[in-house]
Order: sequence, then structure tokens, then C-alpha cells
Amino acid sequence: MNYGKMLDLFDLAMKMQESSDGISLADICRDFDVSQRTAERMRDALLRYFPQMEEVYTGEKRKRWRIPQRTLNSLIAFSPEEISALQTAISYLKQNSLDDKAALLAKVELKLKNLMKPEQKRRVEVDAEELIKAEGLVLRPGPKIKTDAQIMDTIRQAILSCHQVRLKYKSKMDGRIFDYNLIPYGFLYGQRAHYLVAKHSDGWDSGKAHNFSLSHILEADILPETFTNDDFNLEAYAQESFGAWHEKPFDVEWLFSPKVAEEAKTFIFHPNQTLIENSDGSLTVKFRAGGKLEMDWFLYTWGDEVKVIKPIKKNAG
Repeated sequence: MNYGKMLDLFDLAMKMQESSDGISLADICRDFDVSQRTAERMRDALLRYFPQMEEVYTGEKRKRWRIPQRTLNSLIAFSPEEISALQTAISYLKQNSLDDKAALLAKVELKLKNLMKPEQKRRVEVDAEELIKAEGLVLRPGPKIKTDAQIMDTIRQAILSCHQVRLKYKSKMDGRIFDYNLIPYGFLYGQRAHYLVAKHSDGWDSGKAHNFSLSHILEADILPETFTNDDFNLEAYAQESFGAWHEKPFDVEWLFSPKVAEEAKTFIFHPNQTLIENSDGSLTVKFRAGGKLEMDWFLYTWGDEVKVIKPIKKNAG
């Protein structure tokens, strides 16, 4: 067995131990990009190594298997690459003013290190530090989004417990302070602002969801009133947006010059984008979303190398 296949088997064993519902052959095919026959071989190989593997009965026709909890615990170790990746994620979250999430990941890092033997911990920490230096990840200068960790935590608890929230909110337009009773759905994180997605609990504005800038929330309190999850889909809502800015979707078409076409192809401008490589070397990008202001900010960085085909700019006057 070659090294790559051995690692795949170990990864599959960990997935089988982690999953309470078990792993099916279809899951193995998808996760490891292998054929049905190879998936069967991988399952059979693990069965030889771990005879305690058990079949899980979930009521569906597809068979699933799992390895009992703690079977692999003594075999699990953490590499410098994994620890440095975690530290990189923590730094990235801090740079983007997501300090509450950075703090949670820091706790995970601490727990992982406490599971290591002292000599392994020292070795991994030294190597991870060198990897971090090689990544060149440093705090970027410039403006940062200001958010309140306590307010974020309050709203998050309201979402988890399906309770409404009352916000004291400062208007972006004129600085006036408003009190809103809201049904909170979740958060959207953008490059220039982070938002709470929520709707007014009194049905104002036909019950439409709105983005509330987290940096403009002055206070947040959990209300005793509860709410039931309706058919609102945060992922679908986000896909109607460009970045975190949400408005009624429209058709978007950008034309990147041959000079920057190759670079533009490396970007995912929108999850549902279509890329068209033109005969002259230029690149056409099409998608449907709202958020014109956010698009304008982004396109500014490309200068004259991009042309907006849609939406068609209306003549002044």
C-alpha cells in the first residue's frame, strides 16, 4: 500500500469514528473521489484492521458503517501544518474583526495542545511558528470593522434559542437611534462591513429580511418572545448578494480585457457565475445578484481593464 492510500484509509477511519450516522459507500466515493469498487476495497481494508466496525441501521436502503468512539484516539496526533493552519485562521479572523470567533478557535487550539505529550507539543510549536513566519501573514494596516463581542454573543444565543431580540440601532443615514424588535436569522461577513440578517417581528415591510450593520448596533437584548423557523434560507439569501450587500438581484455582465483575463479567471466573483473565454483573449463574467455599491467598490481596483456590460448605465438627467 502506498503512502497516499494509507493516509486515505486513516482519514476514512476517523470519519467513521466521528459520524454517528455512519459512512456509506457513496460517501466514500464522493469524499475520496474513487470508484464504487475502490470504495468497497477501502471499507473492507478497515474492517480487517478494525473488526469492531459496526453497521448502522438508519431506516434507509443504503448501508452505513461506523467505528466506535475512542477506538482511534491513541493513534491521533497533530502535525505542525495543522496547528499553523489553525493559527493562521485565528489571525485571519482577528484581521477581519471577528474577534469572538478567533477567541473560540484559540480555545480549540489550547485544548488540542493539552492533548499532546510535552515533547510532542514543544516540537510542534517550534515547527508551527516557523511555518507561520513562512506564510508571511501579518496584521494588515488600514481601517478595521468594529464589532462588539458581547453584542455578537447575545444575538448568537438568541438565534440558537429561537428568541427575538431588541436592538438599539444607530442609523447610517442621519445618526438617529432606533429601537427594533427583530427575528434574527444569522450573520453575513463582508470585506467592508458585517451584518445581522433579520426581519421586523411586527411584520413591517411585508416581513422582508434586512441587513443590519453590526457596527451600528449599540445594544442587544434577548426578548422572551420566541419564533419558529420559517422557510427563510440564509444561504439562498446570501447568493442573491455581491459580498454582504443585499438588494433586489439583477443581471450582471463584466468584460475583462485580455491583459487581466488570466488573473480574473482565478476569482470566484459569485457562486453561480458563468465564465466565457472570448476569441480575443478577453473574459466575460456573468451572474445574477444585488449589491451594486459593493460591486463598484470591487471593480474600482481593476481600473480600465474591466468594462461593465450589465447593468446598463443610465444617462444622467
